[in-house]
Amino acid sequence: MTNQKVLRSHDFLPPTFSEDRNVLTVAEVARELRCSKAHIHHLIAGKVRGVSPLPSLGLGRRRLIVRTSFDAWLKANEQHAETML
Repeated sequence: MTNQKVLRSHDFLPPTFSEDRNVLTVAEVARELRCSKAHIHHLIAGKVRGVSPLPSLGLGRRRLIVRTSFDAWLKANEQHAETML
């Protein structure tokens, strides 16, 4: 009898996308904006006052953000913030 460990799903790291990918996860957007994943979900739901909703794709319970949509959203909100000053 060998003493091999049975691997389970939590023994593996989740897949990560390379920098040149067109799709971002909520965690990747949170890392880029330096905020929590919960805050990104609030942005997606349009619950943050003074900020337009962050466009996303729903795949079941998972949310993905297209890189070009994220960049456009970021630029639009930067311009909105500048006009508020």
